[in-house]
Amino acid sequence: MSYKARRRWSIILLLVWLPIYTIIAWVVLVSIPRQHIAIEFLMYAVAGILWALPFKNVFKGVGKPDPDG
Repeated sequence: MSYKARRRWSIILLLVWLPIYTIIAWVVLVSIPRQHIAIEFLMYAVAGILWALPFKNVFKGVGKPDPDG
């Protein structure tokens, strides 16, 4: 995937997918009964990391200058 395409996809993912994922994760985590504070923190931390794992290659190197430019 080209640098320009990765930049475009990263913007789309941040503006569209992240809010949708946040709502889905919130609904799922709220529906689970209250746990111990450490377990609950761990669940939210895992949910906060999971959204980006499938898109690791899209975000890799986006903040750096264009390597072809």
